[in-house]
Amino acid sequence: MMSTDSTTRFSHTVENYIRYRPGYPPYLLDFMKNKLGLTSDSTVADIGSGTGKLTEHFLKNGNLTYAVEPNQPMREAAERLFGHFTQLKSVDGTAEATNLPDHCADFVVAAQAFHWFDREAARREFLRILKPGGRALIVWNDRNDGRSAFMRAYDDFLRNFSTDLDQIDHRQIGSEQLGPFFGKNGYEYREFDYLQRFDLDGVRGRYLSCSYAFGEKHPRHEAAMKSLDAIFDEHAENGEVEMWYLTQVYFGELA
Repeated sequence: MMSTDSTTRFSHTVENYIRYRPGYPPYLLDFMKNKLGLTSDSTVADIGSGTGKLTEHFLKNGNLTYAVEPNQPMREAAERLFGHFTQLKSVDGTAEATNLPDHCADFVVAAQAFHWFDREAARREFLRILKPGGRALIVWNDRNDGRSAFMRAYDDFLRNFSTDLDQIDHRQIGSEQLGPFFGKNGYEYREFDYLQRFDLDGVRGRYLSCSYAFGEKHPRHEAAMKSLDAIFDEHAENGEVEMWYLTQVYFGELA
C-alpha cells in the first residue's frame, strides 16, 4: 500500500539514489519497440518515477512522458536532471491517484515501485489512464544473488544490516498478486541481465541508497560499514566488484 511512509522514506537518500542505484538496460526499450509497438509518438506514464531512472530512456526516445512521483525531493531531482526535455511532464501524484487525464497513455510503467502500491486502487487508476489497447509494464531490477560469491555475501550482509528488508522486498510479489492485477488477459514475462561495477565508495553508496539501510545516525551504521568494507576487500578484483541484476518485466493489457 502506498502509505505516507512509503512516499517519504527515500527523501534522505536522493543523491545516493541518483549516483548508485542501477538504471535499466537498453534492451528494455528495444523490447518495447520491437515487441510492444513503442514509437517516439507513444505517450508513457511512468508511475513512481523517482529520480527518473527509467523516465530518461523514454525522454531520449522522444516520448511524451508523465513522470508521476509523490516524493518531492525525488521528483525535484528528476526535474533538475531532465527538465531540459520539453516532453517531460512532472506530476505530483501516486499510483492510486495520478492526477492524469482519462485515457492519456499508450503505456503505463512502474519500475521498482509496484510493491509500494495499493494494488486494487492502482489497477483502477491504470485502467482509467490507459488508452484502449494500452499496455501496463511492471519492472524490477532484482539483485541476482546467486551470480557470484560477492553477490551471495552482499545478500547475507543485507540480511544482517537492514531495518525492514523482508517486509518491503519486492520478491514477495508473484503470480498471486500480479494475476489479479492484470486480470483475465493475464500477463507475459521477460528478463534481461544488467551489471554495475563499483569501487568501495560505490558499494557503500549503493547500500546507503536503500530505504532500509542503516544511515549515519543509526547505532549500527559503523558496524555495517566495517562489514561491507570487509566484503569488498575479500571479493574485489582490480579495485572493483560486480553487482549483477535481472531486470524483470511483467507486461500485458489490463482487463
